[in-house]
Amino acid sequence: MTKTLLLGQTLTYSGNPFLNGWEPVTHHRRRGGVLIDGAKIVEVAEADALRAAHPEAKVIDYGNHLISAGFVDAHMHYPQTGIIASWGKQLIDWLNTYTFPEETRFASRPYADEVAGRTLDLALDHGTTTLTSFCTIHPESVEAFFAAAQTRGMAVVAGKTCMDRNAPDGLRDTAQSAYDDSKRLLQAWHGRGRATYAISPRFSPTSTPDQLAALGALWAEFPDCPMQTHLSEQLPEIAWVRDLFPDARDYLDTYEAFGLLGTKGLYGHAIHLTDRERDRLAEVDASLIHCPTSNTFIGSGLFDMTGLAGRGLRVGLATDTGGGSSFSMLRTMAAAYEIGQLRGAAIHPAQLMWLATEGSARALHMSGQIGHLGAGAAADITVLDLGSTPAIAQRTSRAESVWDMVFPTLMMGDDRAVAAVWVGGTKLR
Repeated sequence: MTKTLLLGQTLTYSGNPFLNGWEPVTHHRRRGGVLIDGAKIVEVAEADALRAAHPEAKVIDYGNHLISAGFVDAHMHYPQTGIIASWGKQLIDWLNTYTFPEETRFASRPYADEVAGRTLDLALDHGTTTLTSFCTIHPESVEAFFAAAQTRGMAVVAGKTCMDRNAPDGLRDTAQSAYDDSKRLLQAWHGRGRATYAISPRFSPTSTPDQLAALGALWAEFPDCPMQTHLSEQLPEIAWVRDLFPDARDYLDTYEAFGLLGTKGLYGHAIHLTDRERDRLAEVDASLIHCPTSNTFIGSGLFDMTGLAGRGLRVGLATDTGGGSSFSMLRTMAAAYEIGQLRGAAIHPAQLMWLATEGSARALHMSGQIGHLGAGAAADITVLDLGSTPAIAQRTSRAESVWDMVFPTLMMGDDRAVAAVWVGGTKLR
């Protein structure tokens, strides 16, 4: 098999830049190389050394572009692609006005196929090589998403969204059907190629205690699967949860009581946490997923990135399409920076890039497999043009450090900044 050598600037990490400072664990090569053999990365080193050691390799020289691990979107809703950027409303009204009517359409497999393909292609256009998605209650929506990802060779995490109350006709299942459908889909897809199945109760308000218990039982049967849901996104939502579960200590307890709190739990948003919730999430080593464009777009609040990540909690970064207002992880990094500023903490661009790659992979318990520019990882790679528009180029022309070159692309970049995308060693963009 022919080896391929990509040349350009490279950015790699040897640790978590939120714990002991970003400088010791962040490694930039001004003229680096990434050696690919088949679907895997073999080595990342200085360009000249790799060229000398592997003269047989096919060379692709990206010049001054930045070679990064592919972006990993740790929480989104592919069925909401068609309603992204819908005007106004906070969470509950937004769900009833836009989300639920659109999700009813996914009973149609052809429609689900169309949207799944469109979503994955949009993600690739923006440099995202892995998506973690909620589907709808319809098994067809899950089959469509996994099949579309398989065609493109992409690693994805997804599952059937389960809801048996507080949702319209056509979008409710039952405790039993949620268990049965999820188990069948899990057994069909989990570990098949690059697919990972996630048990997916939407959130406590749309699942009865019986359904939460059934899904908790399913997770106990298949503990190697992730479980994804939503937690403490908005204050009115938290009040609603309190009314629905009057005996619960807090929002997190509505999951914990039914076996839905664990190490492989992915808890989206997690903005308004109590001290007990923070302590329990840290104790079980659960993952929190930060969705900054969504949090500002529907007015949810300001996630405590530095407080939670600095404590060692697993934190991933996500677009939350379509509550999130962009398919771009570049825009998502910009929004994370802006929210950090509003909380009085300037997140460094090295930390932002880590969140969009290594951090999200760590949240998904896939460290070293995806989101990693290093030996043994999947060759999922995004190449960034650091002068993709006149506005960005005039700023980077004044750069005195690599971060002066990278940061303008994080703040102002879009799909035009994505010069190339590789998935599993194959160039797709």
